[in-house]
Amino acid sequence: MTESSIYTVECPTEQAIVRALLYFEIFSYPLTADEVFRFSNCRGIAPETVFNKLQNLVEQGIVYSKDAFFLTRDNPDWVARRQVCNHRADAFLPLATRTARFIGSFPFIRSVFVSGSLSKHCMHADSDVDFFLITEPGRLWLARTLLVVFKKVFLFNSHKYFCVNYFIDTEHLEIAEKNLFTATETVTLLPMYGKEWYHAFCSANPWAWEQYPNAGFRPAENIKKHNAGLAKRSLEWLLGGKTGQWLDEKAMRLTLAFWKKKFSHLEHDHFNLALKSRRYVSKHHPLNFQEKVLKTFSARVKEMNIRPLDPNR
Repeated sequence: MTESSIYTVECPTEQAIVRALLYFEIFSYPLTADEVFRFSNCRGIAPETVFNKLQNLVEQGIVYSKDAFFLTRDNPDWVARRQVCNHRADAFLPLATRTARFIGSFPFIRSVFVSGSLSKHCMHADSDVDFFLITEPGRLWLARTLLVVFKKVFLFNSHKYFCVNYFIDTEHLEIAEKNLFTATETVTLLPMYGKEWYHAFCSANPWAWEQYPNAGFRPAENIKKHNAGLAKRSLEWLLGGKTGQWLDEKAMRLTLAFWKKKFSHLEHDHFNLALKSRRYVSKHHPLNFQEKVLKTFSARVKEMNIRPLDPNR
């Protein structure tokens, strides 16, 4: 790409297209035309218009096209790598579906989503299967502890297929941190269990679909509703009342104390964001990938001389 070609991206739609490509290129992940439409902030524009703008950018040498994919760098290795990751995701998805339903059988779990790379139809060789969970209020930390104990005892603490790293409860469905990273993660969550709570979650987070007006909701017609069987209902009854409340508070205190000791090197603000811990939310992202992604994206947008996104567009 030449220096002068950077300054030809003046059209707002083309600016939005390039922003979408730049964001996913942080993960070396080129996009199809349909995905560019889905992940660009282009309101009220038909997919055909976005495709035509893409072709215009290709003709200018600002965007490259290989097979069915588009990218701002002439790097065909990314296309081959993406295809391998897509095939691997196809193999992992049935396992993730079974695991999500199994997680849904645990006490106080109301809904289970696949998050992370698999929710975007991508699995690298070292990727984990990440899950985002919604729990009963007042029992989030107890539910989390039961799942972690299962993982440690029966899965030998393996994260590969059972990474439960984000919990919220049914009374706090809105995601507090609102930025491009969290919007992307929110609109790409893949519902696996408790579809009624997926719809409630989407309704509680309209800000994410304002960032991605063409994303739509993920298909949930064939997702099982939350339906506690006898064993789950019995355990929830036994762990209800003051006993369950005490156990939940105890589980939170012990987990938070362990995290503070393990991640004592983290600054206070970094810790509170990456390992957010409240009675109604638990986030375990100690590497704070969100901050790294947003900084990288900001640098790439500046390098390409792309205007920042106007949230009022």
